[in-house]
Amino acid sequence: MSEFAINLLKEFWATLAEMSPYLLFGFFIAGLLSVLVSQPLVERHLGGRGIWPLIKASVFGVPLPLCSCGVIPVSMSLYKHGAGKGSTISFLLSTPQTGVDSIFVTYSLLGPVFAFFRPLAAFATGIIGGGFVNLFDKSNSEQKRQKCTDECCSPVKKNRIKTGFNFAFITLPRDIGKAMLVGIVIAAFISALVPPDFFAGRLSNPLLQMLVMMLIGIPVYVCATASVPIAAALILKGISPGAALVFLMTGPATNAASFTTIWKTLGSRTAILYLAAVAVCAFGGGLFLDQIAGWFDINVIIKPHWMLPHIVKDICAVVLLGILAFAIFFPNRHIKDNN
Repeated sequence: MSEFAINLLKEFWATLAEMSPYLLFGFFIAGLLSVLVSQPLVERHLGGRGIWPLIKASVFGVPLPLCSCGVIPVSMSLYKHGAGKGSTISFLLSTPQTGVDSIFVTYSLLGPVFAFFRPLAAFATGIIGGGFVNLFDKSNSEQKRQKCTDECCSPVKKNRIKTGFNFAFITLPRDIGKAMLVGIVIAAFISALVPPDFFAGRLSNPLLQMLVMMLIGIPVYVCATASVPIAAALILKGISPGAALVFLMTGPATNAASFTTIWKTLGSRTAILYLAAVAVCAFGGGLFLDQIAGWFDINVIIKPHWMLPHIVKDICAVVLLGILAFAIFFPNRHIKDNN
């Protein structure tokens, strides 16, 4: 085996081991939320205009684990059941940027500042994006959407423990597992291929770095969890923390599928406002984070390995790979409810 291949495998395992304990705990918390927070409860609070539906949509969206039908049809279901355009966009913007699992992964790889700032930026993006829509798009057209019928969306759960377990360790890993593994592989390639300070030498201007990250992140879908190891690898290669945040915000929040769905369902003006909100908030958040990092000399790269013993991380990595393999290769298997 070549030296590069060995180095690539080492980088892949190091990143996976660092993420896995936090990701497993995040899956567990996500399973709890999936049975404690019902979709009808969310829908009941998001109708009408004004600031409160936007705040509620963003507060629900930041930690809320989505069922397997995904953020786009769930947000369209919210719209179908009476949520305003503004609150629908708030939910659509705040939800994919972060979540319980990605917050823990962000903490494990990028430290407490990113772990705190990332959900805060997602919340602000939801408020601002929904506000843009309420201010500049007053049309009131609605189109019917098929409601999510997945198990986690059902108001009746015969066995909450099994339902939560299925969602946490089968449905959610199935939804994000492939993208997360791809993200780790990309991060490993970046670490193995790109020399230190590569970006610092070629894109020394943080503003230019943010622009490049925005142009990369907006059209390409990267799930919130999968984007973290990529951002960590980019920071190690010379990208500023603010530019990494721009990628963390635009990658998960925007992609061609969500943009075209919003365009067809909520209208072209709402779709453009949605895109503008992401760009403005990502750029503003990146500038602000760089300023904070400069003031306090915050270490935002991969955290030292003193928090957990190596053996614990390695065991968690093996467990995580087993969960992902089962979820990806046996997508229709789950624990059946015999009640």
